[in-house]
Amino acid sequence: MKKFLPYNIVHIDLNELEDPVVPEKYLTGNYIVIWLKEIALGQFFLEPDVIMDGKEFKNKIASEIIKTIEHYEKEITYDFADRKTWLFNHSIAKWQIRLDNIFGGEMSKDLPPTVPISVIVCTQNRPDFLEQCLSFLQNSVCKPAEIIVVDNGSQNVETYNLVTQFENVTYVKEQRQGLSIARNSGIKKASSSIVAFTDDDVKVHPLWTYRIWEVFQQDNITATTGLVIASQLETEAQYIFEKNWSFNRGFVEKMYETEYFEKTLRNGPPVWEIGAGANMAFKKAVFEEVGYFNECLGAGASGCSEDSEMWFRILAHGHNIRYTPKAIVFHQHRKDLQSLKNQIFNYMQGFTVAALLQQKQFPRAAYKRHIFMNLPRYYFSLIRKGFPFYRAKFQTLPSEMKGVISGLRYYYKNLHKLMHSLRK
Repeated sequence: MKKFLPYNIVHIDLNELEDPVVPEKYLTGNYIVIWLKEIALGQFFLEPDVIMDGKEFKNKIASEIIKTIEHYEKEITYDFADRKTWLFNHSIAKWQIRLDNIFGGEMSKDLPPTVPISVIVCTQNRPDFLEQCLSFLQNSVCKPAEIIVVDNGSQNVETYNLVTQFENVTYVKEQRQGLSIARNSGIKKASSSIVAFTDDDVKVHPLWTYRIWEVFQQDNITATTGLVIASQLETEAQYIFEKNWSFNRGFVEKMYETEYFEKTLRNGPPVWEIGAGANMAFKKAVFEEVGYFNECLGAGASGCSEDSEMWFRILAHGHNIRYTPKAIVFHQHRKDLQSLKNQIFNYMQGFTVAALLQQKQFPRAAYKRHIFMNLPRYYFSLIRKGFPFYRAKFQTLPSEMKGVISGLRYYYKNLHKLMHSLRK
């Protein structure tokens, strides 16, 4: 079996280079993330042993960022004859002027020192991760009004001792197990009108807090999710996750509203595509209207998907959710294959329970068709495609299928408790 080689993560800022340079390391892979100052424009994988010359590399960059440029360019009157090649047809200096014209209005200028946001970080027995997360939050260019750490039943005092070393960080002890329970405790403790969530294994971009606050200056936004970029691809498990289960939802803004909900209801709205719990925020008032996170869902209970089930409820109540790629965090994926398999099992178990619960609320949402018809066909095709070696992404296939079966068992065994949770 071919040995997995780590992938280098290469960040290229078009504003800082006269000409993008092809990464030197070819024996390992490269994961390229393209930026213009603080705005992420696109990404692509340069696989091991793939060699590009300078022209090919520049054309690849142009092709990967063109959709983002067109998205931001929609208010600009420039008429570029060929948007797929214009970026590098002339000197980068000339095109930087045009890029500044396109993106200038999106760049941050004078920022307030703080914004009225409560950032909630739920954690359990991971002080090393947490220390890094809090350090990045406190080094934000625009700081949140408060940071709340919810210690969800850690078995020692290390988390408490760590939090006391940081100024303006509130420690909340929640002994009841479950991520949804911990998140709800954080919401109730929060004093700001906006609550944002990130995970303890995340590094936030210096402008993350500001970008979250910026979204809610639009009156019609009730919740938001943001861009999640991998911070490390050193192991096969991390590579498999990023290639097949990535939290990254793209580099252009998306609006999820009533029209989206109604249009997709007959097939079950794919709310899991909206974002990731590692980078999400809400108007605090919405929880009084639609309810708090379902404590029968999420890690420590059914598995996962308490975040997407919340997005489902918000949309069902007629509110809007915006995905904003300008709000950026960097996530460290699980390093070893067994941890990845456990994670995927929990994902699929939680997904199955949440989907059935969502259909219970809206019978027109055809999640059962997806679970009982679409998924079996999908897994059968993967089984045939991966036979007989089941390498790379196929290594998590048994965990996925077991997760769905376990989710069905959990749902029907706990149906009374799940239904009671809807009435809270």
